[in-house]
Amino acid sequence: MIDHYEALAKGGVGSIITGLTNVTELEKIVPAQMAVYNNSFIPEYEKLTDAVHRHGANIFVQLVCNGVQSSSKNPGALWAPSAIDGEPTVAGATEMTTADIRSMKDAFVNGAIRAKKAGFDGVQLHAAHGYLLSRFLTPYYNRRTDEYGGNTENRARVVVEICRDVKEAVGPDYPVLAKINCDDFMDEGLTFEECKHICRMLEAAGLSAVEISGGSARSRPNEGAIRKVTADTESYFKKYAVELAEKLKIPVICVGGHRDIGKLTDIVNETKIEYFSLCRPFIREPDLINRWASGDTAPAKCISCTKCFGVPTECIFNKQNQAQ
Repeated sequence: MIDHYEALAKGGVGSIITGLTNVTELEKIVPAQMAVYNNSFIPEYEKLTDAVHRHGANIFVQLVCNGVQSSSKNPGALWAPSAIDGEPTVAGATEMTTADIRSMKDAFVNGAIRAKKAGFDGVQLHAAHGYLLSRFLTPYYNRRTDEYGGNTENRARVVVEICRDVKEAVGPDYPVLAKINCDDFMDEGLTFEECKHICRMLEAAGLSAVEISGGSARSRPNEGAIRKVTADTESYFKKYAVELAEKLKIPVICVGGHRDIGKLTDIVNETKIEYFSLCRPFIREPDLINRWASGDTAPAKCISCTKCFGVPTECIFNKQNQAQ
């Protein structure tokens, strides 16, 4: 993992956001998933952050509670805002008590404190793609009748409280980002109007920047978070990010199917978007930014086959080339 992230730093990436990093020991989604639920992780992460910093890049750790999107077999690990009868994607879910919610909030805060000690340049709260914080935001999954369910403000309450608590713990100058869906793209899902309202709430709570993604496993076909990308469909969350950048004072990070440096340049010049996130292109070409900077501005070689998903995370074309 250190080699992977150091390659990105060498390759010209300005800031790295890690993969999912568990804040509790209850859960994991894949073998060897990153975690930060106790101090034993700090020495290894210091090696990681040092490796990235040697090449002038920043690195943020992405904090998450997986919720029901977990492979954990631990009793009580499958936290959910609500238990929904007959819903396969929440099978075996444990509806969270207020005590569970307090424990989760504390876990995010403690994870952020450890991240800062380990040398990470900031943290990102993952509140997208159907993970636990995302499900609190989604009317279909959140059917609570207490202060954490109901209207938009109540469903967003736990995310806003975590943001505020984390900022208080790590200090006002330590960046705290969030990743949020612009839309769940599903019936009874989070809408873009709600997303805009929640982003304003998070901004007021001290959020440093927001990354605008969308969808989850339940989303309608071709409206999820990970899509096939063509020349006509790349930068597929752009319109949402552009509108939010007009409304927010904090930076908006635009993610989703970026492949062409010329098109990204146009977005920077014509909108208030300040940052772009890429994932799959960097898995195939860790040195993509240096390639573009050198004058080779051909689009990213990634073909969006998504066969890089797995353990370890690697591009099948790079693997084939190594075999040859």
